[in-house]
Amino acid sequence: MTSFTALTTITGEDAAYALSEALEDLFPEPTGVGVFEIEDGSGLWEVAAYFVEEPDAGALAVYSALHKAKPFNISEIPDQDWVSKVQRELAPVEAGRFYVYGSHDADKVPADKIPLLIDAAMAFGTGHHGTTLGCLQAFDSLYEAGFAGRRIADVGCGTAVLAMAAAKVLPDVVVASDIDPVAVEVANANVVANDLKGRVNCVVAAGFDAPELASGAPYDLVFANILKGPLIGLAPDMARNVTTGGYVILSGILNEQADEVVSVYLENGFNVAKRSSIVEWTTLTMSKKAPV
Repeated sequence: MTSFTALTTITGEDAAYALSEALEDLFPEPTGVGVFEIEDGSGLWEVAAYFVEEPDAGALAVYSALHKAKPFNISEIPDQDWVSKVQRELAPVEAGRFYVYGSHDADKVPADKIPLLIDAAMAFGTGHHGTTLGCLQAFDSLYEAGFAGRRIADVGCGTAVLAMAAAKVLPDVVVASDIDPVAVEVANANVVANDLKGRVNCVVAAGFDAPELASGAPYDLVFANILKGPLIGLAPDMARNVTTGGYVILSGILNEQADEVVSVYLENGFNVAKRSSIVEWTTLTMSKKAPV
């Protein structure tokens, strides 16, 4: 069965929810309306309406004008996974030299950017979330400062966007792991779509004990965009599996949780190299100290 989406962006949370409530009065009425923050510090929110009948384009144009939103982008979709479709409609994101985009925006990639094609489907990590964006920006800064490590791992890789960013600019194979087999399937698809087959090795694994990760240690850089609890639990393994002078880029950390994560990693032999925040999320770049 064919369905439809109507997507727009608008400035401010209150305005986004006001528009979403107004859309419920449309005819034909939407089967659902979603509101999503684009966590890049821009203040933009996305409003998405889903329809089983073709929506009234004229009425949508009136609603967008009245609410000072961008014109709605109406798309016809065959029967398929809703999450995949919504994520594919997200706008491109720039993070330093990297440009994260969906296949529908392939014609918009700037010539001076390194493209990362992500049609995210069911996995986390499109570049819109403050954690993923923060990690990309942190890696871009590290690379700009001269980082040229050869052994790279992305633990909890989601879409593998971080692993692919590293593989785009560094010479060796990057290991990308996730405990979720669905995420690894999506990651593999993204690797192929970005012509990085053989450059990013996607595996189902939890922690560094998996053979695919253990064989590559010690690492010059480890990405871990997960959550505070697992990051704290991984700290001793990070210390054992990151080379002296190497780095970890950590996120999935709420701003109020960052000091606790920093404290644990300091205890495990790391120093803070950089700390940044996007909306409510903190990203930490930490370097492994030489043993005393």
